[in-house]
Order: sequence, then structure tokens, then C-alpha cells
Amino acid sequence: MDQEKKTYGLLGKNIDYSFSKSYFLNKFKKLNLDSNYTYKNLDLNDLNQFRNIIEKKEFNGFNVTIPFKEKIIKFLDLLDSKAKKIGAVNTIKICSNYKLKGYNTDYIGFIKSIRPFLNKNHKKAILLGSGGASKSIVFGLNKLNISSIIVSRFKKKGDITYKELNSEIINKSQIIINCSPIGTFPKINECPKIPYNSINSNHICYDLVYNPIETEFLMKSKKNDAKILNGMKMLELQAEESWKIWNE
Repeated sequence: MDQEKKTYGLLGKNIDYSFSKSYFLNKFKKLNLDSNYTYKNLDLNDLNQFRNIIEKKEFNGFNVTIPFKEKIIKFLDLLDSKAKKIGAVNTIKICSNYKLKGYNTDYIGFIKSIRPFLNKNHKKAILLGSGGASKSIVFGLNKLNISSIIVSRFKKKGDITYKELNSEIINKSQIIINCSPIGTFPKINECPKIPYNSINSNHICYDLVYNPIETEFLMKSKKNDAKILNGMKMLELQAEESWKIWNE
């Protein structure tokens, strides 16, 4: 009996660098599904282009990345309760009658990736960036009973601005997480503007960026003896959660 053909895709903008396509194509190969399963990058300038993609009914599921994790919600028919609380979606399942249901697996990937490095002293976190990624991380931190503050360029989007982030705040926090795309290839010399001199060996500095493997943010933090983590493990874990959802 012929195996059913399935197509999955990643929705995003300027996503040639993306991890998802190579990850899933390799996964399909390992599972001997590569002759019938495929994965495509859907690089969109405007999310309204998604309507045309849906109408063709060619896909069996989607991942969603920057900058569409929040905007995608209005295109969905159903929303998982956790994705609704977070306010951001990174996984879409195609249900019966081609209804689209949104999920968030980012927070699961984050929790599983950072948990091995936590101890009882890790009680407060600083999040750099206020986009859809930060919403997932706040949700994950809450699950870990870690409080957080969001730093944004604009006060209305975060708890404080980058200008207000000072040494005292950094010293009172044990985790610093870059939730912004700053430092992503090809702009690898850029990093969030924070007082790096206040970072020390008590800090975990986590960058959701995974390309390059060691960003400028992580290199500056490592120089001050912080424990550093990049976003690769989180990506692998959230991708596996997406796979489970598509195959439920």
C-alpha cells in the first residue's frame, strides 16, 4: 500500500537561514518517510499571502517563526488553551475539514532546555525583547516559578526600557534571556545594548538566536564568566513537540 504523501511548511520572513526545514527533512529521512514527506520554507512578505496557501489545501501542518507568531492567530479557526494564554503560535495543526488549530511549543522547548542548568538561586529573569518569543518565555518561566521583567525599546511594550536597565537590576537577576533577533546572521556583530560589565558567574545568559551558535551577546557574557546557552536545543525540542501535535 502506498504511503500517504504529506507536506509541512514554515511561515516566516527572510527565513533562508532557518533550522526547521533541514531538521524535518533529516527527520523524515531517518524515519524512511523522505520519499513521501516534504517540508518547505514559505517566505512571506505579507501574512495575507497565507490565505492563498490555505485555499490550495496542500499542507498538513505548519511551523511559524518571526515575525508572524502573534499575527497568525487571526487566520486560525481554533486555538489551544496554552497558546491562547501566551498570545503567540508557532505550530499549526490541520484538523478535519481543513480547520487550522494553533499551538505553542516554544515554551515547552524552553523549559526542557533550561531546566538542567537551574538551581534554587535562579529566581528572577530579565527578558530582552517584547515580541512573540518573549511571551512564550514568560509563560515557561512562570511554570518554573521564576519571575521576570521585559526590557523593550518602548515602555508601553515592556516593563522597562533598555535605558532603564542598570547594574542594580542585573545584579538582582540570575538569568538574562535575549528574546530579540539582534545578533542573528548576517548581523553577527550586533548585540543588545545592556551593561555587560555587571554580568558575572552567577548568571545564566540564554540567547534564543542559534545562528551564529555563539552570538555577540553570548561572547560578551562568557567573558564575564556567565553560563551561556544558545537556542538550538530549544528549537530541537519545540520541533519534536510540533511533530507530536501533527501526528496526534
